[in-house]
Amino acid sequence: MTLDRRIAELVAVARSVVTYHGDPAKAAAMDALYAGFVGAGDLAFDIGSHVGDRVASFRRLGATVVALEPQPGPARVIETLFGHDPDVTLLRAACGAAEGSLTLKVNTDNPTVTTASADFIASAAGAGGWEGQVWDQEITVACTTLDRLIEVHGVPAFVKIDVEGFEADVLAGLTRALPALSFEFTTIQREVALACLDRLAELGPYGFDVALGESQQLTFGRFVSKDTMAAHLIGLPHQANSGDVYAVLSRE
Repeated sequence: MTLDRRIAELVAVARSVVTYHGDPAKAAAMDALYAGFVGAGDLAFDIGSHVGDRVASFRRLGATVVALEPQPGPARVIETLFGHDPDVTLLRAACGAAEGSLTLKVNTDNPTVTTASADFIASAAGAGGWEGQVWDQEITVACTTLDRLIEVHGVPAFVKIDVEGFEADVLAGLTRALPALSFEFTTIQREVALACLDRLAELGPYGFDVALGESQQLTFGRFVSKDTMAAHLIGLPHQANSGDVYAVLSRE
């Protein structure tokens, strides 16, 4: 990496820290949302931790956290913020369908959209709202699976998955139903969200809700069927851009 690209990476990571950690109102809204899924003494997995705003929320709620972040810059932020905390385990790895390694396409100027999915990059090309995104670096990183994480760390009460178009691959590495989880969706790749819904339906009787963008506000206020959620995601305008689908296993 050239000096100019290294400086750009540092600036982008610093900008992310301010954006994701600098607003107490956003942090409070996040805590209010996640309190419905995570509590004191629970275990949470944060798959695609970026600069650790969700890690911070889970810790404020009293959960123990396993955080996966394969990008060196954001991982250093998590290490700086939580390296002293024995209840946060940082793994500098990706998560996917199988253990081994994979290649990340790194967006140096915008590390929030680094991805292991070539289809994600192709879908972003020319799409409204995605102008100017350049994936200008590649790194090879270790890859684990949700099943392996569960084997090593235990069964989580909640799993957050935000991996830029690779969400269905992450769920392909899970072979058991979990109490609750979320996965990011984008309107440039609705088919990935539909694949995630199908996979979760294979694993167990899940109900679903969704929060758009960083609103931290659930849309339905109740958990709806897979078909209802799929129709809702298909019907969203392109400008909705992204959000998180929340899935809760029925206790009946």
